[in-house]
Amino acid sequence: MVEERRHNLLELVRTQGFASLPDLAERLQVSESTVRRDLAHLEQDGLARRTHGGAFYAGPSPDLSHFRSRQASEWSKKRAIARVAAALVEEVDSLLLDGGSTTYELAQLLAGRPLQVVTNSLPVANLFSSRPEVELILVGGYLHSRSGVLLGAYAEEMLAALRVRTAVISAAGVTESGLYNSNHMTASTQRAMIAAADEVLLVADSTKFGHQSIAPVCKLNDIDRVVVDSQLDEEWHEPLAGAGVELSLAEEVASDASPSNDTSD
Repeated sequence: MVEERRHNLLELVRTQGFASLPDLAERLQVSESTVRRDLAHLEQDGLARRTHGGAFYAGPSPDLSHFRSRQASEWSKKRAIARVAAALVEEVDSLLLDGGSTTYELAQLLAGRPLQVVTNSLPVANLFSSRPEVELILVGGYLHSRSGVLLGAYAEEMLAALRVRTAVISAAGVTESGLYNSNHMTASTQRAMIAAADEVLLVADSTKFGHQSIAPVCKLNDIDRVVVDSQLDEEWHEPLAGAGVELSLAEEVASDASPSNDTSD
């Protein structure tokens, strides 16, 4: 009985991204104190994260090969980066989120906040789809099944008609020449995202720096800010500053060390 209730509670939180205590109590037909106890149990297992008035989903990422390939050692870096990036997002902000796994971690932290969200990621869109406080726009196009993102000419045409304050993008590689991705169609769609934004925020863990991938995305000076884990080599500070990029370092904490699943950007 208890396990079934906790399973149902987790499913509610998972499908919604964020769920309030009153809503969970009503849906499960139990008291809020019971919900709190169950959430405490799920939080201990790393499946949910309690917050004021409710809980966020913190369990496994979407069942896509793009997400399954993430190394556990990088997961804590991505969570730390997402936490810092979330603090940079203003209330009632308009932002564009691409389909990287770090942006997915960020989306989990933003669920429940009043935002205008544009995304080409089906996993990210699913997190926000049931949130009434979020104005969600899903960019259409060719579905890249490995990552669950929508790409190509249709996506780029739609992005050209939009304007957001901030675009949050990921990268497969970062050099002093700029950002790279491992897929030319993804890189092209990311360039359209950059063009649609007043400010561009790169979220990437330190392992991506110093590595070049096959598809160029943009120059380093096309980025306004980068959030990266604190293991970034200090030799990168000067090139970033020289390109006019503001650097934010994310410190890992103990709670980031227990990955719920494996993924990568």
